[in-house]
Order: sequence, then C-alpha cells, then structure tokens
Amino acid sequence: MDDQGVEDAAILLMSLGEEEASEVFKHLQPKEVQKLGETIAKLKVIPRSKVEEVLERFDAVAETQSTLVNDTDEYVRNVLRKALGDDKANLLLDRILQGGDVSSIESLKWMDAASVAELLRNEHPQIIAAILAHLDYDQTSSVLRVFTERQRNEVLVRIATLDGIQPMALKDLNEVMSQVLAGGERMKKSSLGGVKTAAEIINMLGSSVEASVLDYIREADADLAQKIMDNMFTFEDLDKIDDKGIQAVLKEVQSESLVVALKGAAPELREKIFRNMSSRAAETLREDLDSRGPVRLSEVESEQKEMLKIVRRLVDEGQIMLAGGGDDQFL
Repeated sequence: MDDQGVEDAAILLMSLGEEEASEVFKHLQPKEVQKLGETIAKLKVIPRSKVEEVLERFDAVAETQSTLVNDTDEYVRNVLRKALGDDKANLLLDRILQGGDVSSIESLKWMDAASVAELLRNEHPQIIAAILAHLDYDQTSSVLRVFTERQRNEVLVRIATLDGIQPMALKDLNEVMSQVLAGGERMKKSSLGGVKTAAEIINMLGSSVEASVLDYIREADADLAQKIMDNMFTFEDLDKIDDKGIQAVLKEVQSESLVVALKGAAPELREKIFRNMSSRAAETLREDLDSRGPVRLSEVESEQKEMLKIVRRLVDEGQIMLAGGGDDQFL
C-alpha cells in the first residue's frame, strides 16, 4: 500500500469511530497497525471534501465485493477433508494455512528490535537463526544490529545454511518464551532460511555491517559467501532494471525520498533515473540534488532501503523482473 493508500485507510478508520476501528485493527498485521497508527496521529485537520471522496470510493469498492463464506479457513478444511480424506487433506492444509501454529513466534512481530534481541541474546545461534527466519527481513536486520558483531555473523551463517526448521529445533526456547509453537509436534517442516533469506537480511543491514558479515562468511565458506552475494540486491542494482520497471518504481517514490536516496547513487544510476522522468521532473530533481547539502549516510541508506522494498514488492507482483545470480534466478 502506498502512502496515499495508507492515508485514505486512516481517514476511513477515523470515520468509523473508535469501536468499529478497533475491530478492523484486530485483523491487521503489526506493520500495518504501526503505519496506520502513525498516519492517524499526524492527521490533525482533514478537508470535508477529502473525507467524502474516501467514503464514496470505499462504498464503490464495497459494492463490488461479497463475503461468500464467514470462516474461510474452516471452509477449506471441510472441503478438502471431504474430497481427499483426512490424511491427504492434512498434508495440503499445513501448506495452505501455514503459520497458524507459530502464534508465539508471530507475537515477536509486535515487539521492538531491542526487546526481541534481549529475549534471544543468550540462546544458541542456531536457535536464534530458526526464530529470526520466521520474521520479516527488515525486522530481522534491526534485531541483528543490536547483537555484537560476532553473534550477528554467526547467526547469519546459520540462516544462510538453514534448510527448513523442525519443531524439535525450537524447543530450547521454552525457557524464555511461554509457548513457541501452538501446534508443537504437529507442525510440518517449513521452508525457511537459506541463501536467499540471508541475502535479503544482509541487504537491510547497511553497507558497513554488510561488508563485515560477508568477510566473516567468506573466511568460513567462500562458496557460501559467493552464493549469498549472487542473491543480494543493492541500490546500485537498480541499474539492471529496464526502463519500464524504473518508471513503475518512480511512480511509488516520493520526490523528497528520491532526492535523499540518489545522494548516494553512482552517476550512471542517476542518469538512468533522469532518463525515465519527464524533462521537467528530471530538471527539478537535478536542481534539488545540487541544492541539497550534506546528508547523513544513515538517512541515505534508510531511503534507499525504502526504495528497495518497493522494488521487491513490484517484483513479487510481477510488474518488474530482474536477472539474479549466475543460475539465472530472479529477484
């Protein structure tokens, strides 16, 4: 959801009132709650015309949709069991409804990075890797920044070599968590971790930490380090996206964020961005870059990461494609 979509959703929730809005929040993911909460807090005065526009658009969308089944999870269970029998259906259900049995790990997504790091700090690196592989890449990278350099590197090596997670591997966490897996032994092996996951997390860590981690992994296993690097996507790799893809990305990036992100970009990448804008917009961007004073590296990296998130989402949606490593994978 882009910034405009978040603002519209926030206006809609404010129109519903506290009781109804709270019911909606119960069905959102932690990141969605945080983003909407921050947006609502910033919206002090909203023009009546804007409120009416949002409500009219919502009514139009709502009219085109219908709820056929109240509990879709239960519906899927019943249909598959009747069609395939319990054994075959259960194998499919574990994949279709995956995540239902990791409620305690899911609860970590509501915690700040420092709290998660403190919770896991004294656990074995393999256990930490198994837990962090369940979290979103940006949250995992924030947790790893809190760790010492050595612990961070050890955990990332294990994430990169992780080949699924067996429930028994998580049991040691019972000492620091009241419940890790709601389903325990019933949970099937999940395809989490691996080279791609490690690469995505390292992408989020920032250039200085990234170099340290890769050096550490290279010393332990040069082939593994190369595989991770082949799967990594950096800001400069935007140059590998075709013009149509760049234009799709630019549609979703705020001009202020783009200025800061490009402060740390190579001249070639800047020129590619300029080429995919209208001449007037490109000229304005050039002027903004020239007039902008020094910007902290942390701010530049933060805006670049936000752009990379947009790229990954567009890749997932099939709007853009990017050649990956040596085995012709795609990001």
